[in-house]
Amino acid sequence: MPAPDITYRGRFAPSPTGPLHQGSLIAALASYLDARAADGAWLLRMEDIDPPREQPGAARAILASLEAHGLHWDENVLWQSARTEAYLAALDTLRGTGRLFACRCTRAQTDELGNCAGDCRTRQAQSDGDTALRVAVDTNYEANWPDRWQGPQHWPIGGALRDFVVRRKDGLFAYQLAVVVDDAAQGITHVVRGSDLLDSTPRQMWLQHLLGFDSPRYDHLPVLTNREGQKLSKQTHAPPLDDNQAPRNLRLALEHLGQPAPPDEYSDCAALLRFAVDHWRAQWVPATATLAPTPGGAALPPRGA
Repeated sequence: MPAPDITYRGRFAPSPTGPLHQGSLIAALASYLDARAADGAWLLRMEDIDPPREQPGAARAILASLEAHGLHWDENVLWQSARTEAYLAALDTLRGTGRLFACRCTRAQTDELGNCAGDCRTRQAQSDGDTALRVAVDTNYEANWPDRWQGPQHWPIGGALRDFVVRRKDGLFAYQLAVVVDDAAQGITHVVRGSDLLDSTPRQMWLQHLLGFDSPRYDHLPVLTNREGQKLSKQTHAPPLDDNQAPRNLRLALEHLGQPAPPDEYSDCAALLRFAVDHWRAQWVPATATLAPTPGGAALPPRGA
């Protein structure tokens, strides 16, 4: 295999809140194929910064499942739980911009967009103790990027989103901050992930601007849904992947991504992935969500059908 092209560095970043399911395999596979087809590097990050939500043994199960499906990563796994100093340094930088402030508001006290609904920003002398840290968004800030699957994106978030949390009241670092810091640390140039994270991208681009980081290219995949139209996830009781059915799982994921079906003689994961890399057609990925397959392989019918 040729040396990875350092101009393309992609990643997959699961949270160890449970085992992988078919929806997470699709995201992993798409990011892997996009990186490998570009002769790029594909990295793995374990986003283990929310212990109350994590499931014992899930991180090990995720790593084993990826390997069972032939999805081998370059470089060492980056564990967010070991990145406290980097996140504290980023908070110091944000503090230096004058946009970081402590907030005492409870979730019930925030508005429908999650903004601080009080006057916390102007009462910092009284805001020690049990507080979250928020970063203010400039009212004229707009995030724009070309998205291969969701089309041109234009998010003038500063007109509605006044601020958002970067460190929670319980002291845990927020997803948005950790992702931005770690994408920069790993030199990520391309982010391929689900469209359920579309509204996170403007927040992350704002933090990248404040922290002096370049923004990666962002492309958002269609998500796999259940018959109720809900994203297939651990919260909607998505069944875990059966690693003993890895070739079948890969074929289903390729079908969801609109990719050419490998011939029957490609029966193991390594052969399937070689075919998929050689025939990767990003332009064939659909923009809209599709139903998850049933265990028997057929798509669930729409409600009422």
